[in-house]
Amino acid sequence: MTRMQKISTEVGPLAVRVHGEGRPAVLWHSLFVDERSWSRVEDALGVDRRLVVVTGPGHGASGDPGRRYTTGECAAAAVTVLDALGIDEPVDWVGNAWGGHVGIVFATDTASRCRTLVTLGTPVQALNRAEHARTLFLLAAYRTLGAAGFIRSGVTNVLLSAATRERDPQAVALVEDCLVRADRAALRNAVVSISLHRPDLTERLPRVSVPTLFVTGSDHKGWTPEQARAASLLLPDGSCAVVDGAAYLVPLEAPAETTDLVRRFWAAAVPRRT
Repeated sequence: MTRMQKISTEVGPLAVRVHGEGRPAVLWHSLFVDERSWSRVEDALGVDRRLVVVTGPGHGASGDPGRRYTTGECAAAAVTVLDALGIDEPVDWVGNAWGGHVGIVFATDTASRCRTLVTLGTPVQALNRAEHARTLFLLAAYRTLGAAGFIRSGVTNVLLSAATRERDPQAVALVEDCLVRADRAALRNAVVSISLHRPDLTERLPRVSVPTLFVTGSDHKGWTPEQARAASLLLPDGSCAVVDGAAYLVPLEAPAETTDLVRRFWAAAVPRRT
C-alpha cells in the first residue's frame, strides 16, 4: 500500500510517499529533478523494504521555507519526517547527488538513525570555480526565461551522460518535465541554498561510521571514479562502485545496475554494534 502525505519540517512542507514492508529505507533525489527520478528502481528496491521517498524542498509537490537553507537543515528535516512516520529504527539511506549530501550529514549528525548509506553521483567537494560560474549563468537565465530550451539542454547535459541522452528519450523528457513543472522561485532557492552554498563534506567522511557505498557514473565530470574511490578510503567502512555510461542521475540512467549494487550492498552490510 502506498501512502502520500505532506509533513511540516524545518525546510517547509515536504511531500513524502511511503510504500512497501520491511526495514525502512529513505530515498532522496537530486537537485533539478523530483521523486519521479526513482521510478525505475522503486519496485526492485522495495521488495523487502519500507521505502520512504522524500521530495526535497523546492521540488515537485514540496514547499519552500521562504529563506535560504542548508544541507544540515535538510538532514534535520529527514529526522522530522521519520519521527512523524513513527520510524525510530535505523534506516538504509539512498541519496542521489543532493540526497547523498543530505545522507552524509544525516549519517554523521544522527548516526543512531542510520543503518547504511548509499550515495549515487554525489560529489563531496564544493563546486569548483567553473561549476559555480556555469550554475550562476543558468540560474540568472532561468530567473528571466524559465525552462527555455537552452536551459533544459544545459541541465540535461550535466545530469545525463551523452549515451543516455542519445538512447533514452524518456530520461531526457523526465528531466525536462521536472524543470518545466517546477516553481521557478522555489527551485532557484534550492539551487542557491544547496548547490552554490554547498560546503566541502570531505572532513565529515572519517566520521561516517556506518557501512557506506559511493556509486558514480563513468561519465560524471564532477565526481570521477578516481575521486569516488579516494573518498571511500577516508571512511571506516567505505566502498566504491562505478556504473558505465551514466553521469549524475545513476538510478534513472542505469536502473538495473543501481538496484543490483544497492541490494547486494544491503545484503552484505554488517552495521556497527550500538
